Amino acid sequence: MASTIASKIGLHSLRKKQTKTFNVQIATMDADMEFSCEVKWKGKDLFERVCRTIGLRETWFFGLQYAVKDTVAWLKMDKKVLDHDIPKEEPIVLYFLAKFYPETAEEELVQDITQHLFFLQVKQKILEEEIYCPPEASVLLASYAVQAKYGDYDPNVHKPGFLAQEELLPKRVINLYQMTPEMWEERITACYAEHRGRTRDEAEMEYLKIAQDLEMYGVNYFFIRNKKGTNLLLGVDAVGLHIYDPDNKLTPKISFLWNEIRNISYSDKEFAIKPLDKKTDVFKFNSSKLRVNKLILQLCIGNHDLFMRRRRVDSLEVQQMKAQAREEKARKQVERQRLEREKQLREEAERARDELERRLLQLQDEAHMANEALLRSEETADLLAEKAQIAEEEAKLLAQKAAEAEQEIQRIKVTAIRTEEERRLMEQKMLEAEMLALKMAEESDRRAKEAEQLKQDLHKARESERRAKHKLLEITSKSPYTPPPLSANAMPPDIPSLSFSTENLSFDFKDTDMKRLSMEIEKEKVEYMEKSKHLQEQLNELKTEIESLKLRERETPLDILHNENTEQGNTKHNTYKKLTLQSTKSRVAFFEEL
Repeated sequence: MASTIASKIGLHSLRKKQTKTFNVQIATMDADMEFSCEVKWKGKDLFERVCRTIGLRETWFFGLQYAVKDTVAWLKMDKKVLDHDIPKEEPIVLYFLAKFYPETAEEELVQDITQHLFFLQVKQKILEEEIYCPPEASVLLASYAVQAKYGDYDPNVHKPGFLAQEELLPKRVINLYQMTPEMWEERITACYAEHRGRTRDEAEMEYLKIAQDLEMYGVNYFFIRNKKGTNLLLGVDAVGLHIYDPDNKLTPKISFLWNEIRNISYSDKEFAIKPLDKKTDVFKFNSSKLRVNKLILQLCIGNHDLFMRRRRVDSLEVQQMKAQAREEKARKQVERQRLEREKQLREEAERARDELERRLLQLQDEAHMANEALLRSEETADLLAEKAQIAEEEAKLLAQKAAEAEQEIQRIKVTAIRTEEERRLMEQKMLEAEMLALKMAEESDRRAKEAEQLKQDLHKARESERRAKHKLLEITSKSPYTPPPLSANAMPPDIPSLSFSTENLSFDFKDTDMKRLSMEIEKEKVEYMEKSKHLQEQLNELKTEIESLKLRERETPLDILHNENTEQGNTKHNTYKKLTLQSTKSRVAFFEEL
């Protein structure tokens, strides 16, 4: 009985202990994570836990988002997680996303992880068409996304079709042109090949620098009505509040910068904006829901704080982060230069190896040809020797016959011929014998000369054989080709058939290094305008290339509006500038009359 009671008490305490924690799944743009949270945790506790896990220090841009009914909301830092209006089914799903956007990504985003998360989020919004992107810019952005993922273009590796499974362009852009996937890949690859040498971080930053000039970048849109009940769109972004026509999210009708706004408040569904100019009345508008008002206020407060923060001296933490980022950038630059040098040396070693192999093959061919020439010389010498021996034997035989003929002549001369006819006959025979002997002597001389000539030819053949053997001996005994010696630490350690040792490099970043780095940064700022001009030329060139394949009947209203803005020379920044030239009072009056 006692054991039963004890077991029940233990089970009850276990259940009570288990209810003190709950599981939360955090979905970032890069990966999903799961945490076990305490019931007492506030939004700040969970948010800081996530930031520590991914190594994020620029926390002010981000938040934890959750879906609620037909809208979204952000976790409040000072409120318990379970007190929010979120589904209590475990694991509770929250989204770690960028809540506020920078005005200038290159100047404000310090950490690589911050830049990477922004890159992934902006890329997704462009592909899902939450941010309008013109076709030519879509192709250029896709090429930077490919550079960030695949590194430098290599035609031997990145063959046609390697982008077939990649989602790189908005469906709207693909449908707008009479182009096959292969044609799109060809255009993207042509731009991709020009980005050689850029690291992943550099490619992602170039992506963001182009994307931040898009009209809908970083803008949160809300349906509102002014005093007259006109349906309008409120846009909240990093520089201020913008009022749009519901059918045109690209070009605002009115803009108010954050430094022109003193206070923002709401009561129920009514929002009140108090301008900094005391002569200007408070202007109001109504939103659709109270929940939307809370979201608008959060975004306004956060963006206003960041806007004012950018215009003040950086905090000590930000200064330290930027200094560390500059040092890290310099270190990476040095490391990249070292790797480039090692790569260059590797390529040179491979070329030297190929040259050695080619030279070896050439020497082998020469040796083979010399062997064949030697065999032919030996065969010729043997044949000439045989002919000379035959000629010599024939000359000896002819000499023997000539001697016999001479003996016969002498015998005939001493023989007494008694009759005249016998004498004439003998004389005739003697004459014939003399002529025969003369012919045989001539033939013997000719044969002797021929034998002498054959001996000379034999001597020449043997001399040729001797030279061929000497040349073959030189080829076979010649030392292999060796390239000029390279320093021991100039080569990578893994080159086949070659041995090198690489010493570790160390770098000391002194004040002079920092000054030099600062000068380089200033130089980059000076070159920014030229790069912007080059970027615009590149976009115009891409637009010209694909313009003839456009299907006009498939243009969306945003495409038409963008084309009109382009023809009029209107951009995101000069539109804001034009709209803020008027006084705050006149803009408020204009808003109320819409």
